Amino acid sequence: MKQYEPKNILNIVLAGHAGCGKTSVAESMLYLSKASDRLGSVADGNTVLDYDAEEIKRQASLMTAVAPVEWKNTKINLIDTPGLFDFEGGVSEGMRAADSALIVVSGKDGVGVGTEKAVKAAAKEGIAKIFFVNGICDEDARFYRVFEDLKATFGPSVCPVVVPYIQDGKAEIYVNVFEYRAYKYSNGTVTPTDMPDMGPRLEGLREAIKEAVAETSEELLDKFLEGEEFTPEEIITGVSQGVKDGSICPVFCGDAHNTFAIDMLLNSLVWLAPKADSRSELGVDPQGDPVEVNVTPDGAAAGIIFKTVADPFVGKLSYIKVVSGKFSSDVPVINMRTGEPERITKVLTVRGKKQEDVQYIGAGDIGAIPKLVNAKTGDTLCSPLRKVVLDPIKYPVASYSMAIKPKTKGDEDKVAQAVKKVMEEDPALRYFHNHETHEMIIYGLGEQHLDVVVSKIKSKYNVDAYLKTPKVAYRETIRKSVKVQGRHKKQSGGHGQFGDVWIEFSPCDSDSLEFTESIVGGAVPKGFFPAVEKGLRDAIQKGPLAGYPVVGLKANLYDGSYHPVDSSEMSFKMAATVAYKNGLPQAQPTLLEPYGTLEATVPDGNMGDVMGEVNKRRGRVMGMTPSDEKGMQIVEAEVPMAEMANFATYIRQCTQGRGSYTFEFVRYEDAPANVAQKVIEAANTEE
Repeated sequence: MKQYEPKNILNIVLAGHAGCGKTSVAESMLYLSKASDRLGSVADGNTVLDYDAEEIKRQASLMTAVAPVEWKNTKINLIDTPGLFDFEGGVSEGMRAADSALIVVSGKDGVGVGTEKAVKAAAKEGIAKIFFVNGICDEDARFYRVFEDLKATFGPSVCPVVVPYIQDGKAEIYVNVFEYRAYKYSNGTVTPTDMPDMGPRLEGLREAIKEAVAETSEELLDKFLEGEEFTPEEIITGVSQGVKDGSICPVFCGDAHNTFAIDMLLNSLVWLAPKADSRSELGVDPQGDPVEVNVTPDGAAAGIIFKTVADPFVGKLSYIKVVSGKFSSDVPVINMRTGEPERITKVLTVRGKKQEDVQYIGAGDIGAIPKLVNAKTGDTLCSPLRKVVLDPIKYPVASYSMAIKPKTKGDEDKVAQAVKKVMEEDPALRYFHNHETHEMIIYGLGEQHLDVVVSKIKSKYNVDAYLKTPKVAYRETIRKSVKVQGRHKKQSGGHGQFGDVWIEFSPCDSDSLEFTESIVGGAVPKGFFPAVEKGLRDAIQKGPLAGYPVVGLKANLYDGSYHPVDSSEMSFKMAATVAYKNGLPQAQPTLLEPYGTLEATVPDGNMGDVMGEVNKRRGRVMGMTPSDEKGMQIVEAEVPMAEMANFATYIRQCTQGRGSYTFEFVRYEDAPANVAQKVIEAANTEE
């Protein structure tokens, strides 16, 4: 593939609801542009972009994939993203690398939650939005119903460009409303045809174009309101400008399975979609001051790694969007996260899983760099002559947690290492080792997300693991003071063992043991005080109720006795343990459970349902605040962590995927008697 200037490069992310046909649209583009010699099918598992074994098995995109096509002296970098909400991190990556979003909509199902989320993601990233209504040849497809749905959902900015003329239930003729021309598609061929008689519908569509164009400037709006006609130049200029500034969202349609009208989409993208040189980026220099980075081939090198593939056999592959300058093996660059140089051995252009060596990756273009040792997704690579940090990728917060365990005992380290490798590819995942419960905890965006992690570590790294609900890290404390004796005496010939202590245990506010002594007259020598404290610190790791760590405990050593020969540090440590075991059951021990702060962002209509669910889970609603996102509210609550295991699944179902939440530990509180009893019984059963 030849090198292109930024003015001839389009970076387009394909996004939308699951099952709308994003990958199929990309495959049609690849096939028509002769970048692929066959029209791949998701069902057959032979697409260029869904090449991962898990994607083929599940017949769905699970990660971002890139493939360039050449069309009319323009390089179009297609970035295919997942539609399943569990893999939303891939959408974040694709949006960060693109300059336009091609939002695919099902001609049968219409606007879905994934459509809304894709539009919001594109708007947040500040990139152009273009709709493609797919599957028009399906007998259940209803283009005009979907078009009205788009207008109702996203407003007058929705503007028709290509529409179908359906005759005898067949969608073989497509009308370009701008050109006022019609084309017939049949058996892989396209031929111009006479404009069909669409009655008042065509005039209504042209009126929708005028309405959208009127929104692009005050002058055109006045003209529209006064009933004056726009000139063809005003319409073309208005639409082109409107797409670039986001005030117009053009609508195309076709059928990816038959490649119907895909050529019209490609032709229109070339003149309509913003080129790579049309938007500069705002970064920061090492001092934190803003820096504008223009898309210029002759500038200092700067680019962002927006995706990583970690393969145990091929090695690591870092996908980069170059903003300025050129990246090649002879260009020195540094990683702004580490401050260290990154050695580039070669650069590649990537089409699905196929790689091709190129001389360089130019400004505005997308390519890949193999075997960058320390680079991660989101890192900025730049010339040491002009240091700049570009905006990172904003991933959705992973809140669904499970414990991941090896099927073979002793393979914990293998599981941990494999999970960390998968996290290189998917930074939306979070992982940590809970030293209290001795579990490896992995956070994802949903059940499918974590299920894929387990499958990947098996297929890629040959490590068998399974998921289970994580244990809750309870605590124990006491509610009254007691004074007890701890006496350890043992005689077995020669030196014996003797330690005798009197300790007062009382409640306090500390998270760790507060140890004091008030010995009078040397009843216990000072040299044994540390041994008593050590014995207690070891003992509080297991509470008297269910074996959970004890907090809020003050221990005062106030009396005791010793033997000049038989007493030792070990004897007094054992005596302290005896005092602890004798005393705490008498001190009104109680179980504490962890509470967290929940912030759930949900649509207005679901607020009552979510608050009711919080109450069912023994939570307390603390308040509600309007979200920055239109039509959304933030429900703030405090909920026991033990009740949050499947909350991610609930909120996904309740809000049809529109809602999200964050949950963070805040404090411990007394567990209700019925809850405490169940926890204690479960702990005793485990023993």
